[in-house]
Amino acid sequence: MTTSPIERAADSFAAELARHRTGRGLSKKQLATLMGFDPSYVSHVEGRRHRPTEDFARRAEAVLEASGAIWQRFREYDELRHGRSGGPHRDPPVPGQWLPPGTGLVVERETATLTYTDDGCYHCAIRRELYNAGTEPVTRYLVRVAVDRYPNDPGRSNRHHREHPLTFAELQLAAFRDDGGTREPMHWRAKHDRDAFKEIWLLFENDEGRFPLYPGDRATIEYAYRVGRDKWGPWFQRAVRLPTRHLAVRLDLPADLDPKVWGAETSLSAEEGPLRTPIQRSDDGGRAIFDWATDDPPLNARYRMQWRFRSQPPDVEPEGAAPGARVRASDRMRAVGILQRGDDLLRQPARQFDLPREEQLARDVVDRLAGLLVRLDELHPFSKGVGIAAPQLGLGWAAALVRPADRVAEPVVLLNPRVVDSASDTDEQYEGCLSFFDHRGLVPRPLRIDVEHALWDGSRVITSFEYAMARLVAHEIDHLEGRLYVDRMAPGVPLVPVEEYRETGNPWRY
Repeated sequence: MTTSPIERAADSFAAELARHRTGRGLSKKQLATLMGFDPSYVSHVEGRRHRPTEDFARRAEAVLEASGAIWQRFREYDELRHGRSGGPHRDPPVPGQWLPPGTGLVVERETATLTYTDDGCYHCAIRRELYNAGTEPVTRYLVRVAVDRYPNDPGRSNRHHREHPLTFAELQLAAFRDDGGTREPMHWRAKHDRDAFKEIWLLFENDEGRFPLYPGDRATIEYAYRVGRDKWGPWFQRAVRLPTRHLAVRLDLPADLDPKVWGAETSLSAEEGPLRTPIQRSDDGGRAIFDWATDDPPLNARYRMQWRFRSQPPDVEPEGAAPGARVRASDRMRAVGILQRGDDLLRQPARQFDLPREEQLARDVVDRLAGLLVRLDELHPFSKGVGIAAPQLGLGWAAALVRPADRVAEPVVLLNPRVVDSASDTDEQYEGCLSFFDHRGLVPRPLRIDVEHALWDGSRVITSFEYAMARLVAHEIDHLEGRLYVDRMAPGVPLVPVEEYRETGNPWRY
């Protein structure tokens, strides 16, 4: 039965609340206590038995530090509820008050421009108008530069970037803070340095001093860099990692190359589909300008614009394959170094670390896993969360990383984990696996598991995981014990090809 928009919005609010609560490792009773509510109230809201109030949403947002996600879902629900009830029209929120205090950093407007220059380079310029809706000064801002030369052929692209890695020197990165017309240079510092992507901290400081963005203040930052056509590839993607009011994207391409441009979007609740609004083209002095924009994009949404120069032959097909040949999902995973089902290493139990003696080894393994998680973001949206275990990279150590559906949250690090208790209540949901990515399978799992795992110093703690996080964590612990999810499926239950699942699969609901 089709539900109404207001019911879907209420479902989205409840799901967002549950996702952040479980991601923080809190029970419903613990969250209610922190929020100052009766212990049963959170359960009733998540179960849709109680309607969320503005006060509840504000407190949940502040306690869970959801970067505006919970508040945004409440606003969507509240606007529909008022519209449906025929109540009086409400004025839009005053700028700076559209999210509650404690939300964190907000992007009020982002303008991203990519220009293909005459010398065969892509010049990218990003301008962001920021507002600090949090309670602490902001001293740095994280940005990412990712390249994929052959987006339709991950194996070829992976080999290309391994042989010709992107370097900081060639980027010629420059960043500024615009303070009332005065451009202050910003220093920057590398966070991650991989062959095909860079993560960079833009620092609110320079040789002249520091200029933090204090709570309640606004600032505009700009940064720009260059990448040659030999490394860039014909695509430009924007990912919404902070609450954003307005996002605008412009492609500036040579008109004489007769560019054809199209776009796609994904989010936590939907598979990839076309952009909801059309791309607008205009021509100016031999340049083809393609503009696209959206208001209030959802957190974790990704918008990708792609193009083809029709006056040049395409060079993005797989090596040795016919034009338009389909690249299997498992081939994409294999190309980034993930072992696939059938490899004997996936069936061998992982060796535990001797901590703290092998702490540096453990950190090196975790860094490998973290780097791969970032690379995987460019291959798939992972709207239900994602995990990776060391044996999937051919590393026989008991380490895994699990990232919840909320991409803002840091991945959970599991060292030498084991399940010590689980709930008797179970459910069945479809799971995928990086080592078996062409199919999905219906897997029963407990709704709660208690996991004992090690810290870097060798001490051990027990963490309780519920619902989606319990399923993700249990899946990765299975890998460390030499199991795949197909071992957990009931006899006779068929696997579903990923192409069919995209048409029929639903998000996990708890």
